[in-house]
Amino acid sequence: MPQTLIFDIGKTNKKCFLLDENYQEIWKEYVRFEEIKDEDGFTCDDLKAITSWVKKTAKKLLKKKDFDIQFINFSTYGASFVHINKDGKPLTSLYNYLKPYPAKISKGFYKKYGTELAIAQATASPPSGMLNSGLQLYWLKQTQPEVYANIQYSLHFPQYLSYLFTGIPLSDYTSIGCHTSLWDYGQQKYHQWVYQENIHEKLAPIVTTNTSINTKIVGKKVTVGVGIHDSSAALLPYLSGSKEPFLLLSTGTWSIALNPFSSQLLSKKDLKNDCLNYLQIDGQPVRASRLFLGNEYKLQIEKLAKKYKVEKEVFKQITFKTELFQQLKKRNNNYFAFESLSIKRKLPIKPNYKPFENYEMAYHQLMLELVNEQIIFAERAIEKTTIKKIYIDGGFADNDLFIKLLLLHFKDLKIQTTKAPLGSALGAAIVVNDKKVKSNFLRKQYAMKKQQL
Repeated sequence: MPQTLIFDIGKTNKKCFLLDENYQEIWKEYVRFEEIKDEDGFTCDDLKAITSWVKKTAKKLLKKKDFDIQFINFSTYGASFVHINKDGKPLTSLYNYLKPYPAKISKGFYKKYGTELAIAQATASPPSGMLNSGLQLYWLKQTQPEVYANIQYSLHFPQYLSYLFTGIPLSDYTSIGCHTSLWDYGQQKYHQWVYQENIHEKLAPIVTTNTSINTKIVGKKVTVGVGIHDSSAALLPYLSGSKEPFLLLSTGTWSIALNPFSSQLLSKKDLKNDCLNYLQIDGQPVRASRLFLGNEYKLQIEKLAKKYKVEKEVFKQITFKTELFQQLKKRNNNYFAFESLSIKRKLPIKPNYKPFENYEMAYHQLMLELVNEQIIFAERAIEKTTIKKIYIDGGFADNDLFIKLLLLHFKDLKIQTTKAPLGSALGAAIVVNDKKVKSNFLRKQYAMKKQQL
């Protein structure tokens, strides 16, 4: 039976899955690498360690006689470039997309090429500094011209991992389209600023994401995919297995609401509210909104645990209490001071825990305030699309309060939670095999559960 090897690289966990021809997991490995620091002292992923692990793991598994690996592909987080020289060697650190972007360079860029809003509307990328990975190239050109001059290609992270095995530098739509500020969605090509800066000369040829290359690794013939951005990969199985329009709420550090059924262009208001577009594997847009929900949740949970002197993970034992919710809803007030959410409403300068008798009550209020923000962002992604259901996967799919509060709001929609043990890896496998999954696969393997109050 032909097997598929997938490397799924997240910010925290680096994962490897071996799947059979029916996308069943045969083998897996999870690793973590200590972050290192770039030349400015800002933390970043250890590219050398990741590269070494990917190469060694692939070669080790390909040599095993009881495996028959015929396909390899890669799914990674976006907003990250690997800049290689003519010998294919990385020239810089794998810069962290959370690294602060110099205000002077940002101001100079927008003065030269148009307002933040004008660039954002054309590229469907809200202004976000290094998270707009195209601006990383502009920053590099301004601050390290000698390094920039030696760049042969700047490869998006998934395509760099593919390049390690094929030696062929390529770009794919899903990486280009993930809030990079590179792609002009109206013109369906790179934005004019990319050409004016001659940055397009550093970017590899564009191919569709289901492109693959036949090569040999340790003497074995293997088909290697070009890699895929993880959010686009997460969406693929649902598109393959669902017959009716849906919204995918993919939750984790970022909570990303993905609507692949909208044909609406983003308005200025959308962009001001952190809506954006992604590109599907064929270059078609996906309307999306993003909220730094998991990150904020983590910060607030740690504070609550300290305040009420409980174990940090006690929240896992709490279930939704209708009476408590009704009591808190009547107050119609905000008590938590959020630190990392880009939201417009006024927040308390300091958290106020006085109205809460105990941890459970405070936790209900926290979830009420967080889900209120999630609802706003989900509705921005839905906009005027007539959807029938919402799929929820990721960390919050197991959070009873999160699910119940969404059910109370979206009363006319079916809400299904899914446990996608393969996550983005399944999308990467589907695209390299060029074989869709059936709807019953999602029901069985994704542990789909219809949620009710």
